[in-house]
Amino acid sequence: MHPMAKGFAQAGYTAYALDVRGHGESGTRGQIAYIGQLEDDLEDFMKAVKPAGRKTLVGFSSGGGFALRFAGDARQKLFDAYLLLSPFLHQDAATYRPNSGGWTTVGLPRIIGLIILNRLGITTFNDLPVIAFALDAEARRMLTPQYSFSLAQNFRPRHDYRVNIVAARQPMEVLVGQSDEVFYADRFAAVFGEAGRDVPVTIVPETGHMDLVLKPAAIQATVSASERLATRSN
Repeated sequence: MHPMAKGFAQAGYTAYALDVRGHGESGTRGQIAYIGQLEDDLEDFMKAVKPAGRKTLVGFSSGGGFALRFAGDARQKLFDAYLLLSPFLHQDAATYRPNSGGWTTVGLPRIIGLIILNRLGITTFNDLPVIAFALDAEARRMLTPQYSFSLAQNFRPRHDYRVNIVAARQPMEVLVGQSDEVFYADRFAAVFGEAGRDVPVTIVPETGHMDLVLKPAAIQATVSASERLATRSN
């Protein structure tokens, strides 16, 4: 079980660590069938499992971007609150370091071409890879080395992330590590504020990007944020 899920379980929460389609063992790594499939999967999960009590969706990095995407969706009330951990917002957002601090290589010309084709209703080529991650041979056996266009577009906020922020009505918080190598930690509050939503942002001291979901102190900060959100969603 992931250390973050263990941290929530030890704090008395029922935690579900989802094997998101396109990652792990849920289908072909790096691929999904269509843009929007991840929202459909999450809705199906919630209807099948029917978790009891207050429900908070927690997402990290690209998963944090997807959590924001779902928070602005018509189905947002499936969760009582949203906790975004160092979330990817957009490559043009002020929070974004170039190439995610060297973590990703993005095929921008291909993405632009596929966006144009999709606007014309042509989705035949959406399985082409558009993002590659800086993984060594060992990590590639466990993690997803690249995203197709469909997965890259779905596992993030919608293109105008500001619309997502405005449309999200449920309580929300952001956590980011002070030493995050992928995003500028000190810019999140301003980006959300400029989009029209005052979202509390906690900067966790002496914490890098991956540390946020691995270090005990960061996990405890995440649990504490969830407890605050539970109070606000009552």
